[in-house]
Amino acid sequence: MKGVIEHPDGKIRCPWPGVDPLYVAYHDQDWGVPEYDDRALFEKLVLDGFQAGLSWITILRKRDHFRAVFDGFDAEKIVRYTPEKIGVLLNDAGIIRHRGKIEGTVKSARVFLNIQEKQGFSTYLWDFCDGHVINNQPRIMADIPTESEISRRLSKDLKARGFAFCGPTIVYAFMQAVGMVNDHLVGCFRHDEVKTLERRL
Repeated sequence: MKGVIEHPDGKIRCPWPGVDPLYVAYHDQDWGVPEYDDRALFEKLVLDGFQAGLSWITILRKRDHFRAVFDGFDAEKIVRYTPEKIGVLLNDAGIIRHRGKIEGTVKSARVFLNIQEKQGFSTYLWDFCDGHVINNQPRIMADIPTESEISRRLSKDLKARGFAFCGPTIVYAFMQAVGMVNDHLVGCFRHDEVKTLERRL
């Protein structure tokens, strides 16, 4: 039920990053910023899938290593991963060693490339929001849902195409992260700032 909190630097923020410097920087610089780059969107959706059952800070601490071993989330390279490469990843303690999620990333890369070729991954995703950020007005954390009608529709469509680990809760967290939804609390300094970053499609 927490509302915004004031940090020692005088800024008012959402409560979820706490005081962890890495998490605070992510809140201030990344979370809720509208993203339109296909590769970056693919990366974030895959990483949200890896987060399932874990906390985001766990993934955040491993994000740079994920990027290194997954070839910068270049889908063209990922679709060519061999069983040997998957075996190497399964033995890499720097990522989440979950066979289903690793193999699911290869499967999802094929789906991504198919969508990208047909219409562009960014266009495909943003069409679910009619090309606009959904600016919510949450005042406390309890006001923020874990999924929405749009995340359910997007999840269903992605699953039908073969994308892995993209349930409606994962998809909603992804939508928040990439700025399709602005769920910064109303009193947070970023709530109004991210509104200025929307690109008209």
